Amino acid sequence: MSLFPDKFRLDGRTALVTGSARGLGWEMAKGLAEAGARLLLHGRSHAQLTPRLAELRAAGHEAEALVFEMADRAAMAAELATAGHIDVLVHNVGERDRRPFAEIEPADFARLVDTDLSAGQALIHRLLPGMVDRGWGRLILVTSVAADLAAPGASSYIAAKAGLAALARALAAEYGAKGITANALSPGFFATETNARLIASSAGERMRARCPAKRWAEPWEIAGAAVFLASPAAAFVNGHTLAVDGGVSATYIV
Repeated sequence: MSLFPDKFRLDGRTALVTGSARGLGWEMAKGLAEAGARLLLHGRSHAQLTPRLAELRAAGHEAEALVFEMADRAAMAAELATAGHIDVLVHNVGERDRRPFAEIEPADFARLVDTDLSAGQALIHRLLPGMVDRGWGRLILVTSVAADLAAPGASSYIAAKAGLAALARALAAEYGAKGITANALSPGFFATETNARLIASSAGERMRARCPAKRWAEPWEIAGAAVFLASPAAAFVNGHTLAVDGGVSATYIV
């Protein structure tokens, strides 16, 4: 029997998924746990994370919670100090500001970029020394098809997500020789709870039709890509943006 499936296992590794109380973050966290990783869930409150921890533990997985606001660097540092070593980071946190560019004041733009991009850099900055010491690490930065295919009314989000993809490439170039890979994961149109109203709208129907798969993705369909990028099987995948979008970013007219 082939041993190749073992290359997708994460036994003995610890993975932190930011923004993992719900949506795509939760699905990726479950996937990593099923692959054998010890999970560190992240959210803004224990109330968000307690039922998720219970679900993972009931399934036989090892899981703990880290609670902090991404903008609070002191709280981030304090929580990370309790976490032990971290081998895999999936930086999934992302806020949106759905307003025209002219209505977004510079301070609002800076705040969102701080939450979606700069906070990720601060988190990585704290985790990298341990990864370098151990000679192994996986950095997975969750971007969006919007980083490459812009739409009106989301300028700060688009800029931040594009910055994450660029940051992944920069980290790949700088740390690839140290056993650390850095990649971006670019989701397309996913049927998460936060998109429920959009899906039911005329705009949501246009998005469904725009996708070559002619449907919105189910949230669990993001998990396999995250497990792959985190696993030994992806050891030579570095500086890449992996689109999970049903073909949206590959097509012009469908």
